[in-house]
Amino acid sequence: MDQAVLDDSIARTMMVDGQIRPNKVTDPRIIAAMRSVPRERFLPPKLAALAYVDIEVELGGGRVMAQPMVTARLLQLAELREGERVLVIGAGHGYSAALLAACGVAVVALDDKAGVAIRGVTWAVGPLGAGWAAGGPYDLILLDGAVAEFPAAFAAQLAPNGRLVGVQVSGGIGRAMRGVVVDGSLRVVPMFDCNATMLPGLASVAGFVF
Repeated sequence: MDQAVLDDSIARTMMVDGQIRPNKVTDPRIIAAMRSVPRERFLPPKLAALAYVDIEVELGGGRVMAQPMVTARLLQLAELREGERVLVIGAGHGYSAALLAACGVAVVALDDKAGVAIRGVTWAVGPLGAGWAAGGPYDLILLDGAVAEFPAAFAAQLAPNGRLVGVQVSGGIGRAMRGVVVDGSLRVVPMFDCNATMLPGLASVAGFVF
């Protein structure tokens, strides 16, 4: 085995054992996906050395790859079910979409331009705040970044009993939120504090405020 590949494999194992499992992530599918999906492949070559560091990685243009622990906890919060249809908002780098696909769900990845080809992932190109109704309804919508408010378009694209997971930032404080559609309305509750960078165009939009 190539030494670089071996080193990355060891780094992934250390990330899971040192950052993911100690932070209340217990879903074996998520743990397996994070052990197997090569995070460095979703970063520019000059940033690949930061792939397994416990930080957000700035990609430029206001985009980041979230801290591994935050990504893992959001995925666990989503309560994934095999075969579900999932929309990832702000999927840019593609890592979260790849993890979801590895967990056995069908993924539509929305961004302002298509990303790298990923098995089990269909790219959609358009404004983030509008979602992607053409691929819906979705069992889950995951925001790969933070918003000030959740656009009403997102809730309208969820299936009955569908879920929404993302980070809302208010007053400089970020909170992971989980929403569920009940009787046609989206009910969202805060789950845990976390840091996340605002998605472009979603720092201030008309929508649900919690």
